[in-house]
Amino acid sequence: MQAKSSYALSDQGIVTSAEIKWNLLTAPLVEEAVRNGEGSLAKDGPLVVATGKHTGRSAKDKFIVRDAETENTVWWGDVNRAMTPAHFAALKADFFAALGDRKQLYVADLYGGSQPEHRVKVRVINELAWHNLFIRTLLVRPERSELANFVPEYTIIDLPSFRNDAARYGGREGSDTIIAVNFTEKLILIGGTAYAGEMKKSVFGILNYLLPVKSVMPMHCSANIGPNGDTAVFFGLSGTGKTTLSADASRTLIGDDEHGWSDTAVFNFEGGCYAKMINLSAEAEPEIFATSKRFGTVLENVVMNPETRELDFDDNTLAENSRGSYPLDFIPNTSESNLGPVPKNIIFLTADAYGVLPPISRLSPDQAMYHFLSGYTARVAGTEIGVTEPSATFSTCFGAPFMPRHPSIYGNLLKERIAKGNVTCWLVNTGWTGGKATDPGIKRMPIKVTRALLNAALDGSLNGAQFRIDPNFGFEVPVAVAGIDPNMLDPRAAWADKNAYDETAAKLVKQFVDNFAQFVDHVDDAVREVMLTAA
Repeated sequence: MQAKSSYALSDQGIVTSAEIKWNLLTAPLVEEAVRNGEGSLAKDGPLVVATGKHTGRSAKDKFIVRDAETENTVWWGDVNRAMTPAHFAALKADFFAALGDRKQLYVADLYGGSQPEHRVKVRVINELAWHNLFIRTLLVRPERSELANFVPEYTIIDLPSFRNDAARYGGREGSDTIIAVNFTEKLILIGGTAYAGEMKKSVFGILNYLLPVKSVMPMHCSANIGPNGDTAVFFGLSGTGKTTLSADASRTLIGDDEHGWSDTAVFNFEGGCYAKMINLSAEAEPEIFATSKRFGTVLENVVMNPETRELDFDDNTLAENSRGSYPLDFIPNTSESNLGPVPKNIIFLTADAYGVLPPISRLSPDQAMYHFLSGYTARVAGTEIGVTEPSATFSTCFGAPFMPRHPSIYGNLLKERIAKGNVTCWLVNTGWTGGKATDPGIKRMPIKVTRALLNAALDGSLNGAQFRIDPNFGFEVPVAVAGIDPNMLDPRAAWADKNAYDETAAKLVKQFVDNFAQFVDHVDDAVREVMLTAA
């Protein structure tokens, strides 16, 4: 059954002869997707779709309209690229014309944010049924009774069939893709990509722009609650374990990706999860694996046997970034209200491919701000001929592509909230140990070790351990933890060649210092001192 809003598309200036399908539930949307040839049902019920050449975000094709609203509020540069109002007007006109030509459109009215006083009303208009199912799964779903009088504050229009015209719209030359954000008109246009994650990250960008003005901290993080009501927040870039480590059966999940930190709560921006599926196994990630066998889950770019409809999560033929989206309640022991108390612990996750960082370190508030602004992880180079070294990646606030304002605004908000709540901060390395990731025989940190150290940090027992000061970064590192090999805790000891470790560590420290130079004028003396210690 549809649930149509009294605020029609025509009230937004959209004139179309398309059949509008309003706020369909999961089953009808799956039926529509299969009927339209957009995807197929796998053996155990999930919808399997392919996104084509775009299997991840198109960061270089995203633009923000530069006008009186954004001139002095947006952090302009390589991340936040500018579009003129005139270019946006041309793009909007052509988008609206394209909507007029469609035979059918899917509309979902949703919330971004679970705490009522801090959420935003979002309308999403799609040409694909599975896209509408995806965004309905990922955002917060209003009660059906709320939909009749739903008036959106922001609107997202997503048309994968639309093509960029760089000369007309000011988009990137040679690209068919265009993503344009207009904070004045409260309108986001996405064209030329079928990757559904663009929609959810667009809502994240809206909240990252709006919430700091209200002194609410927007965060690219997962969050869960312990049995004693202690909330933990996990910051981390893709591949660091943010979703995996927060899906812990002994703790209540708030969410896996995007949250706000208000005076009274940590609240999920979303109503679903968006997990990596590559190499997924029941043994390593049982909670997430179980969602791949549920009707209502959408699997993107997961390889499926066309005859048996069985899934192969180890096959990366379609994408290394294969994904699954599913409602939050598909994970056992989740928060019914999508929120929890303000945090007791903050964990910064990094996958250090250099093998330099300890598996866990305790940070002071100033060190926490330093590492938050740095947003470090590392990728393993080696997919290109002749490249044998890992590459450092610094994404400020652990989510630079989604942060419209200057990073110091988010960093100062975080530091204030850490101090106010007496929060304990940890840096956890889920990367490699004993050498660089590209060295023969070097393996990634065992997830059992990471979980054991995290459990000790979250239950408070790790605070009673003996700590040493790391000579490279100045943070505190536990000397001994029950059940953990001491060599795991001291990365230098785990290296056979100590000189090679020292050289690699010095190289990584220099990369940190060079990257942080851009923030020196925006932080206080205590945070600058952290940089000098690292140097």
